[in-house]
Amino acid sequence: MPFANFKVPAGTLSAEQKETIVHRATDLYAEIYGDHVRPNTMVLVEEVADGGWGIGYTVLTLARLTE
Repeated sequence: MPFANFKVPAGTLSAEQKETIVHRATDLYAEIYGDHVRPNTMVLVEEVADGGWGIGYTVLTLARLTE
């Protein structure tokens, strides 16, 4: 079963934008592996609390990401 996990800053995407991510990721897996994987493709759009993640020694916040 193909699986994609998108982690995004909390509160930055609308329901429609999340749906777009699910559809496009599913389409991409189907393009690569064939349409037979479409019904079993799992896409998780996970919201991360502001400041709840980082890269290297830098804690990422929404303010920092939109600088």
